[in-house]
Amino acid sequence: MEKMFTRKEAASALGISLTTLDAARMEGLISYVQYVTNGCVYFTEGGLQEYIAKCTHRAHPKEKETIVTCRKQRASRRR
Repeated sequence: MEKMFTRKEAASALGISLTTLDAARMEGLISYVQYVTNGCVYFTEGGLQEYIAKCTHRAHPKEKETIVTCRKQRASRRR
């Protein structure tokens, strides 16, 4: 059987607040175990790993920005 984490332990392990953890649970982003209605909520290590995988996004390189100006380009001065 996997180790079960309390709300406080799970939030600490993920580095998020209890409010954020509860919001993720209510939105269905993280799986949990609740043996009795209105009872304590527990999280499995596998559930925490799934949540991390869902919330991890791949970094994209920044696109070059083209600068648009209203000025005309100066002709190069050659002497």
